[in-house]
Amino acid sequence: MPGVFQLPVEEVVDEARRVQDLGLQAILLFGIPAEKDEQASGAYAENGVVQEALRAIKSKCPELVAITDVCLCEYMSHGHCGVTRIDGDHFHVLNDETVELLVKTALSHAAAGADMVAPSDMMDGRIGAIREALDANGFDQIGIMSYAAKFASSFYGPFREAAESPPQFGDRRSYQMDSANADEALREVALDINEGADIVMVKPALPYIDVLWRVRERFGKPTAVYHVSGEYAMVKAAAEKAILDERAAVLEIMTALKRAGADIIVTYWACELAQWLCEQKS
Repeated sequence: MPGVFQLPVEEVVDEARRVQDLGLQAILLFGIPAEKDEQASGAYAENGVVQEALRAIKSKCPELVAITDVCLCEYMSHGHCGVTRIDGDHFHVLNDETVELLVKTALSHAAAGADMVAPSDMMDGRIGAIREALDANGFDQIGIMSYAAKFASSFYGPFREAAESPPQFGDRRSYQMDSANADEALREVALDINEGADIVMVKPALPYIDVLWRVRERFGKPTAVYHVSGEYAMVKAAAEKAILDERAAVLEIMTALKRAGADIIVTYWACELAQWLCEQKS
């Protein structure tokens, strides 16, 4: 994606300093391991890429809030978010086996210095299992930002390519939300809140702005929204062709998300937004 790069650990620290200097309060870390396997072992390895990045960032930027993506897709050789079983022409994602690995991943992130973990896999029961494990291991102050309503979407494509995690077979519709079913999304949010989520997220952003509004109004919990890679790429492409003004469009989009109830916006424009808003104030 334009302006978005994979960074080695030694460069991540410099980026974290830059982010902090711009006035941003938090980062969301994703990792790409050197090797992948069918148990996603890189996700919970002590010397995993996210774990190493956390330790490096926290040693130089201790006040910067570090949130970590807790999912297995980037670490699985097949690109799915969980442990799979193939039966002939069909495949199954094994929920309980996957939750066990997600718990191990969350604990390893907490031990490495994460301030908050963000499960993005959409497995059933993983928020409760992670909360229980964190509390039992002395990490009761570590927060959970749950991808509570994550829809099966065509807007994830650029990220999956950048993260080297497109599914090698099938798709993710069996464990991500049906784009037409907002009522089910609200039930999923309620379940995650009951299991201990501190922040709930709706993903993607603009195509589901109605869901964002309903979640914030119904539950009153801190609510995040993820303006995803496809949404970012569309605006970038239009701006490059001089079809629209990038800055004006982005500020309008972010205002719409705030207006719809977002307390937190995850966006690839975070650094630019910080600069633009400072310029507006001055």
